[in-house]
Amino acid sequence: MIYRTKITIDNDYHYQNNFSMLRAVMILTPSMTGIASPDPLQHAFKVKSAPHAGRGGSRPVFLEPQQWQQWWQQPSQASERALYIHIPFCRKRCSFCNFFENGTNPERISRYIKNLTEQLHIAADTPLAQSRGFNTVYVGGGTPTDISSDEVKQLGEAISRFPLVDNAEVTLEGRLNGFDDDKWHNATANGFNRFSFGVQSFDTQVRQAAGRFDDKDFLLNRLNQLSQHPSASIVIDLIFGLPGQTMDIWQQDLLAVIDSGVHGVDLYQLIGLSGTRIEHAREKGKILGTALSEFQADSQARANMYATGANHFESQNWQRLSSCHWRRDSRERSVYNSLAKSGIEILPFGAGAGGSIHGHGCMNARDLKQWHRAHDDMLPTEATATSAVALNPVQVPGMLMSPNPSASLDAIFKRGLDSGQLDLNLLQSPMALHLTPLFNAWRTNGLAELTQNQLTLTLAGRFWNVNMQTGLFEFLAENPLQPTANRPQTHSPHAIAS
Repeated sequence: MIYRTKITIDNDYHYQNNFSMLRAVMILTPSMTGIASPDPLQHAFKVKSAPHAGRGGSRPVFLEPQQWQQWWQQPSQASERALYIHIPFCRKRCSFCNFFENGTNPERISRYIKNLTEQLHIAADTPLAQSRGFNTVYVGGGTPTDISSDEVKQLGEAISRFPLVDNAEVTLEGRLNGFDDDKWHNATANGFNRFSFGVQSFDTQVRQAAGRFDDKDFLLNRLNQLSQHPSASIVIDLIFGLPGQTMDIWQQDLLAVIDSGVHGVDLYQLIGLSGTRIEHAREKGKILGTALSEFQADSQARANMYATGANHFESQNWQRLSSCHWRRDSRERSVYNSLAKSGIEILPFGAGAGGSIHGHGCMNARDLKQWHRAHDDMLPTEATATSAVALNPVQVPGMLMSPNPSASLDAIFKRGLDSGQLDLNLLQSPMALHLTPLFNAWRTNGLAELTQNQLTLTLAGRFWNVNMQTGLFEFLAENPLQPTANRPQTHSPHAIAS
């Protein structure tokens, strides 16, 4: 049962030397505020139930083929942009993964890369692509490093046709297994300057239980080799809460990050997503542990693991760029991850790719057959080789969403809470004042500190930041801000601190 608390808030607004009082009944729930407890890190919320936060406001839209063609002929109005390119193949399904799409097959990959690079070549020459520079490119999956060395080169060459800003970040995601020297050299020689590897754990037994390749010694040796590159950034992911991963093993994982020489690390909490092998085993009363341990970290244990990781890297003078990302030095910038939370334009390519075009959210369908069929059906013939159809990327199956009317505001919230610092000067004063009850509840519950100009998340707040983002959007849905015409305004956010 969720208990709703109605409270009456008196907000003071100062406008052109006139002082007026507004009274509003606010609804606050524990899912918005967390709960008061002696240990908010462990108990402010029950569990993290989703990897990301968001709210409604958009609706599905249908775009006629002619409109799609027109989109690519219109210059972009975005100030910052990215490319996202999806490679939906994996050699093996990991125990924690619920989005495995297609098994790795050289012939299937070869056909996919051929069609994908054709689409990239077409898109790169459009007015939409050429109108403004791209700050960052992310090649994700799946396992992009499962493609061949020559295909890495083809992909890099296709990306280079787009107008990239100076020092643009170009990331290739994947795993170390199978990423040999030939792929590495072709990647660095063709524009890739950042590499994100899913390590998840260095412990050999935990890795085997999770369905990962290779042992700890191989990982450390390979990461040390790659990290010697004079400019490329090497980043790894770790997951805390894997079956069999005790606190001792987690601490050894953290030490291994330092020893590996990498330039950045993400610490991700294992969450119970449906469809994973871990969840299937749990439904049958089993745990996919190691030969030595069936330890399964609960939410409180995972909270302690997060705190241990955060304190470990910050004690080593690593800089925290977000609630889950730290860097050893300035070569690691995490541009894509940072900008993607800011609602920038992201042109998506490939089956399963997501992004946004002209403010419209878009998600390409995952079905490879449909994706290839759309590509093949739109290939230019001699009769259409000079037509508009041949000059625009294929409209592949997928979903388009109307522009989010709150996109710019939501970007402020997401980026601020994810980084751990929400600059209140970025909010219009009525909105900052409207959120005062929520911010004060977070402060009371040990999740944040509040000053006149800034909301700063505590360690507990950073651990629960996705819950807090979800709670903020729930608060705004339950407590809509009055239209501007119905209330006085001020441009000073300083009244919210108490």
